[in-house]
Amino acid sequence: MNKLQVADYIVFCIYFIVVSGYGYFIYRRKKSKTTSTKEFFLAEGSLTWWAIGASLIASNISAEHFIGMSGSGFAIGLAISTYEWMSAATLILVAVLFIPLYLKNRIYTMPQFLSTRYNDTVSTIMAVFWLLVYVLVNLTSILYLGALAIHSISNVPFAWCIVGLSVFAIFVTLGGMKVIGYTDVIQVLVLIIGGLVTTYLALSLLSEKLGFGGDVLKGLLALRKEAPDHFHMILPRDNDHYKELPGLSVIIGGMWVNNLAYWGCNQYIIQRALGSDLKTARGGIIFAAFLKLLVPVIVVLPGIAMYVMHSKGLFAQEMLVNGAVKPDNAYPTLMNLLPAGLKGIAFAALTAAVVASLAGKANSISTIFSLDIYGKYFNKNASEKKLVSVGRWAVIISMLIAAVIAPALQSLDQAYQFIQDYVGLIAPSVLAIFLLGLFWKKTTSNAALFATIGGFLLSVIFKFLPNFVNLSFLSGSGFSIPVTQKDGSIQYEMPFLDRMGITFLIIVIIMVIMSRLRPNSGNNGKPLEMDTTMFRVTPAFVISSIIILGILTALYTVFY
Repeated sequence: MNKLQVADYIVFCIYFIVVSGYGYFIYRRKKSKTTSTKEFFLAEGSLTWWAIGASLIASNISAEHFIGMSGSGFAIGLAISTYEWMSAATLILVAVLFIPLYLKNRIYTMPQFLSTRYNDTVSTIMAVFWLLVYVLVNLTSILYLGALAIHSISNVPFAWCIVGLSVFAIFVTLGGMKVIGYTDVIQVLVLIIGGLVTTYLALSLLSEKLGFGGDVLKGLLALRKEAPDHFHMILPRDNDHYKELPGLSVIIGGMWVNNLAYWGCNQYIIQRALGSDLKTARGGIIFAAFLKLLVPVIVVLPGIAMYVMHSKGLFAQEMLVNGAVKPDNAYPTLMNLLPAGLKGIAFAALTAAVVASLAGKANSISTIFSLDIYGKYFNKNASEKKLVSVGRWAVIISMLIAAVIAPALQSLDQAYQFIQDYVGLIAPSVLAIFLLGLFWKKTTSNAALFATIGGFLLSVIFKFLPNFVNLSFLSGSGFSIPVTQKDGSIQYEMPFLDRMGITFLIIVIIMVIMSRLRPNSGNNGKPLEMDTTMFRVTPAFVISSIIILGILTALYTVFY
């Protein structure tokens, strides 16, 4: 039944009071007489390693994971976990290579890096791109999916879900990064406990339906036996979902472009570590990498369990929308089966994931707008207090815009794919600009300007190219697959990750050529300071990295 009981509301109210009260406590305890921009936007020196790690995960995990990734687990299987597990490997690289350079050169925002390394033109164009994507795609879709998920498991109207999530997120965000970082610790704890409760229910229910008396371990073992096609990490080309997860590209191709751009060049994510020292930042990032290994357990396994039960004839009506099976209904269906009280925990977990992501995204929007747009072009002499005030207004306005636009996303078939497609239009350009800017001193500002504008246009062309050019000549190489259209015709399409990988390589090649041919053209910035000693890591970091990589090797070997 899609209704919360009294016990569920009590549990949720306890969660709300604890998060709000702890947030206010942190705000009052760590509040200085004069709030500086570095304190408000970065919580400079205030976040511990465990707060950084928890905040990274809390900001990353949202409704698109609980609903979208669980739905993908139902439709595709364990292969969708590659987004999470490859992120763990990516975080190790970010901690070793990216963070030292950012901290050494006192980089606080991604546009600031572009301005320092290249020029203000490149910086401003990318800042505008980021703001548009963050507000119109990320913030809006997180709010929409969160409201949709909460509405599906409660009797709260969709519009009120949007209002409630927006207000809660604004409340958390206005306290600054310190409040976000420390409340995210609670959010992650609630998120994991609530997620594990739902996974336990799914496996217990599956075990019961298969005649094992609710034995969770037997239910887990039965998953692979009952759905062997759902336990392959590398999909063959004849798989119906090869377009979403194109074979080896998930471990040696475009997935690296997707992940490095997200974890290493994304204000929304990297901001958590920029106000800390190197040791603390690396500790937080490696902690986040360990947590990443756990995410598929709480979002993908429930989806696969629902697939097995649905294949046995269970929950047939619950999974239907307009007469067709809707994979994204898998997680809400499971949550609605939880008993009173436990459903409140799962409800709080989902809310925690959504609010933490909204707060993190809104804080990044306010950081970029205040420091890289307002402070640079509208009021160059703005005081620290004024910039913080502008940042707070940016939070409120951006959330209002997202709340107004969010209901329009109801017309989309796949909101998760909407996020991936449109964020993916700038990811190859972003990664190319950052990688060459960080590690190749000869990269010119004109080459970066090409990547900023030309790279984006190239992504758009590759995205829409199959609509007017037949790509069958690429089919032999695996970069183009035939897709049957509604009218019965065959349309060749390039898988999303392959498109990102190819676009990235083209952009890098052109940037290198441009920088070689005209090394002194344009208004070039200065190369970053680099000291090879800052890439050294502690023995504890090495051991942690080996453990993570060992676990990943085992997972991909067993479930290849």
